[in-house]
Amino acid sequence: MEGTFSVTVDIEDWYHIPSVCSSPYAVYRSVNEFFDKWKGQYDFLTEPTKRTLNMLEEFNITATFFVVADTIEHYPGLIESIAEKGHEIACHGLHHACKIDPETKKPLMSAEEFEQKTLLAKRNLEKISGEKVIGYRAPNALVGGWMLDSLERIGFKYDSSVSVNSLYNKTDSSLKTVSSYPYYPVERGLEAGDERNFIEFPWAYYQNLLKIPASGGPVLRFLGAPLVLNGLIQSLKRGHTIFYFHPLDISCAKFPSIGNNRPFYWCVKGKLVERRIRHILKSLRSIKKLCLRDYPGIS
Repeated sequence: MEGTFSVTVDIEDWYHIPSVCSSPYAVYRSVNEFFDKWKGQYDFLTEPTKRTLNMLEEFNITATFFVVADTIEHYPGLIESIAEKGHEIACHGLHHACKIDPETKKPLMSAEEFEQKTLLAKRNLEKISGEKVIGYRAPNALVGGWMLDSLERIGFKYDSSVSVNSLYNKTDSSLKTVSSYPYYPVERGLEAGDERNFIEFPWAYYQNLLKIPASGGPVLRFLGAPLVLNGLIQSLKRGHTIFYFHPLDISCAKFPSIGNNRPFYWCVKGKLVERRIRHILKSLRSIKKLCLRDYPGIS
């Protein structure tokens, strides 16, 4: 088997998902509105994040954590504990808001607003981690080519949001020239182009008659470990690839039952999903694992 891979973790809580906050169909227009109005328990993130850190330490893995920056305010000490373990801190947006419309893929904000908010998130995360934050993952994996140009302008070195598959496309591009291994995106787009000082790390997929997303996350919860593992193994033969999950995926708590359009989103999670993650990490134990900041193409 050839290639290397990176373990990545998305740090967000249950209310960050688009059915609850910050999407065109959300219950709350923003996370700030959520905190103004929500009176119940909100922290379902801290406990599974601590278990995630213990699991990564058990496997001797240094991961890249894509962090929603507003967690700094609402979970004192949590992001610091990730950085103290030596994991890379990367950016998952200021408030996990959608930047392009899930249906039309048109921008939901100007490039100037995107850069202003993302730069604030970057600086807040850098204060906490004590390191440069150079990586970005689009909230809900909704990403447009214009966003990558903005990211490069404000000091990011890479993005990891693109998922090539036959089931859905969360980008504003056809992705005809993109596979599952790192590439340099063209300016003002997401197709593969000439070398530049910015890299895209797309997600893994399993290819048979169709290309099935196989990088982790909801696919791991709903379709199981064999598909994800086979997709990772297949993608590793093409080159470097990505595995990801959320601490929420392994939470055993019952989340509040609010949200539009996704009533079954968290119906599979907890210890079952933790066993699946452990199975994948054990199966790929011998493969070299890279923190994304240490990928050879990043300068």
